[in-house]
Amino acid sequence: MTTVTTSVDPTNRAQAEAWDGTEGGYCATHAERFDAALAHHQPAFHAAAGIRPDDRVLDVGCGTGLTTRASARAAPAGEALGVDLSSRMIDLARTLAATEGVPNARFAQADAQVHPFPTAGLDAVISRTGAMFFGRPDVAFANLARALRPGGRLTLLTWQPAERNEWIGAFARDLAGQAPPSPPPGTPGPFSLSDPDHVRDLLAGAGFVDVAIDGRTAPMIYGRDAAEAQEFVLGLLGWMLAGRTPAERERAEAALRATLEAHEGPDGVGLASATWIVTARRG
Repeated sequence: MTTVTTSVDPTNRAQAEAWDGTEGGYCATHAERFDAALAHHQPAFHAAAGIRPDDRVLDVGCGTGLTTRASARAAPAGEALGVDLSSRMIDLARTLAATEGVPNARFAQADAQVHPFPTAGLDAVISRTGAMFFGRPDVAFANLARALRPGGRLTLLTWQPAERNEWIGAFARDLAGQAPPSPPPGTPGPFSLSDPDHVRDLLAGAGFVDVAIDGRTAPMIYGRDAAEAQEFVLGLLGWMLAGRTPAERERAEAALRATLEAHEGPDGVGLASATWIVTARRG
């Protein structure tokens, strides 16, 4: 696999501006906290991917590369390429792979929806909470299917619907004073692949077979204590306070602090979350 960048599809332009801007920068600065938040989901996701020693793996929306490095370690005779729209996260991913001594983990700033990956050049494609942000998921999954060899494997970790995820409801009520909005169908976002029937149709249309979707619940850990969690959540979701008066902001931050304190436990501040592990093969 070659480590090169590609152009961004127009339907992903807004995502590119966000992930290669302030959002991606925040994720890079707080990489350890983001990986810790998903730590309870990572082992099952990695196991479902079933990476083999000589696999050629593509990690879509790799962020700072934890899942890419895990795949590369599982494929010592193969390699793993992580792609993301964020240059800051890709730079950090390269640094971490070098520091940790994972030479077969490679990274590229690329839009996986349109990037010209070699045809049938991959054994496995994985994406941990990244595939939900494609502007045209039908085009993106068709491109990924083309890049997989016949029988090659796809493994996704996606969110179940918002109402099954305590964290988004609690944070939206505390900060915005209302339940999280429901974006129009087809809009990129965290819950765009939360409907199993929609996912099955998308993947079948892209040429995938044997689609399986398994539910999983586990806590999301936002910090070691309420103070750390509040700083992290406000940095991540502070936009929910837009338009609120100073007094309203103060009450909102106090409500958030109370929620986080109520969820402190031995492992840190944990709120319930629900994901799908999606597996499929290229037909």
